[in-house]
Amino acid sequence: MQYILKDQISYNLHMIKTNKFKTVMVRVVFSTPIVKEEITIRNVLSDILLQSTDKYSSKRNMIIETENLYSADIFNSSNRWGKYILTSFNLQVLSDKYSEEGNVEKAIKFLSEIIFNPDVVRERFREDKLALVKNNCEIVLDELKENYSEYAIVRLKEAYDKDSPVSYRLQGYKEDLDTINESNLYQYYLKMLNTNNVDIFVVGDFNAKDMLNTIKECFKFRKVKKTKPSYVLPIKSVRNRRLMAKEQVANSQSKLGIMCPLSKMTDYEKNYPLVLANIILGGGPDSYLFKNIREKSSLCYSIYSSLNKLDNNIIITAGIDKNNYSKAVKDITNILNQLKKGQFTDKDINMAKEIYNTSISTIEESPNNLINEYLTEKIIGFESYKDRDTIMSKVTKREIVKAFRKIKMDTVFLLEGDKNEED
Repeated sequence: MQYILKDQISYNLHMIKTNKFKTVMVRVVFSTPIVKEEITIRNVLSDILLQSTDKYSSKRNMIIETENLYSADIFNSSNRWGKYILTSFNLQVLSDKYSEEGNVEKAIKFLSEIIFNPDVVRERFREDKLALVKNNCEIVLDELKENYSEYAIVRLKEAYDKDSPVSYRLQGYKEDLDTINESNLYQYYLKMLNTNNVDIFVVGDFNAKDMLNTIKECFKFRKVKKTKPSYVLPIKSVRNRRLMAKEQVANSQSKLGIMCPLSKMTDYEKNYPLVLANIILGGGPDSYLFKNIREKSSLCYSIYSSLNKLDNNIIITAGIDKNNYSKAVKDITNILNQLKKGQFTDKDINMAKEIYNTSISTIEESPNNLINEYLTEKIIGFESYKDRDTIMSKVTKREIVKAFRKIKMDTVFLLEGDKNEED
């Protein structure tokens, strides 16, 4: 496998050459500092671009073209990475070896058509297409509260800090959806195209020189690439007294969320000892939360912890019966305090390192994993994944204990089900 980085002045081109896959994957990533009021219009824009183009005037025509490209798959995605929002347009297409000569090039030109030649008339998106996309977005917004696990995390983050990007809803907001029209959507399209930072990733079996020429021909941006500030959100002071919040929903199971902000850490602490600390705490079936809260005490249906390095926090989530709420919070607090005192074994450390190494070994198993890895290395400043397992193997118990002591419990949120199991 070979990684090639080409600075194209207005964007970076990342080429990852490998013959492990039958497909070539292309991802065009637009990134910009996140603005809460722009999340919804950005979602609408990325969706409407996939409905039609100037050349392909209907969704049906778009689908026919993907079939002509040997069932190429084109889709969008949106994520928040710390201070930034990343909107991606993705293409996965059979390589020429498994289709026909020129198939990948034609597919990339199709992706370029979607991004650069939208279906607009007199600088306005089409009214019927916008109405369809807005209706779909409204459905997504309405369904959020029905996904109790996701909604509980959203409400936990809002309780923790409603003014921080941590709490922004990536699904968007209804009040902002109502303000979007054909004209201001097109103006936002121009803004994204002309001001966002752009990275293009290509993974698969291809000729690097030919791919560079194809990308240069298909993707021409007017802006000059700017140096980006850190993606990492600033560290927030922990409350003197833990915040406890609740909301009732019509469900038999309750969802518990605990926000644990992190004290200041070095990059090494965050990328290595803290990762192992999170695995030991709640990162798998052998974690202390799982073994004690779920299996030993039967206080929850599920429990795990997730580390968010760019947000400087760890979030603990659990599905519980509301009657177990107080005991569950107390026991989680006790377990975290025990780990801060070093009350875990070398076996736990070795288990965590094995889990980490397993996750590293899966990076080369899919084009998507590889793109995410190089994007992470670029944003977070990781060492190469080929070197990280060696560094991780040398992490000591003392370093892990030090990382545990920088985890603070700040906000506890209960999405309380108001029904009994038998209801």
